[in-house]
Amino acid sequence: MPAALKTTTEPSATPRSRRNRRLAIGGVIAATLALTLAACGDKFTEPFKDAPRSGKDNGAPMDLIRMADGFSNVGSKCDGPNRVYVVYHGDNKYGSLAVVANDPRCTR
Repeated sequence: MPAALKTTTEPSATPRSRRNRRLAIGGVIAATLALTLAACGDKFTEPFKDAPRSGKDNGAPMDLIRMADGFSNVGSKCDGPNRVYVVYHGDNKYGSLAVVANDPRCTR
């Protein structure tokens, strides 16, 4: 056979090692997905992990200020003579809070 027609092949991986490699990659992907999905829903499903509560409950509805897409909505309500504004930063684990002391809209 002429040298131009000869083909050389490199030794390929055996079927068993291919299967093991695929199983290892699949395991890594499955573990990554499981950890990612477990971390995503924790913010909205966690039980109350805030400060202890007093016996006083302010269950009045919050006034909601809806902003355009891309901006955080704002909620406000009266707590005694003070008006409290809460901004929830999307799905992040933080928000901001502002208090207007002795707001005239908050009467007892």
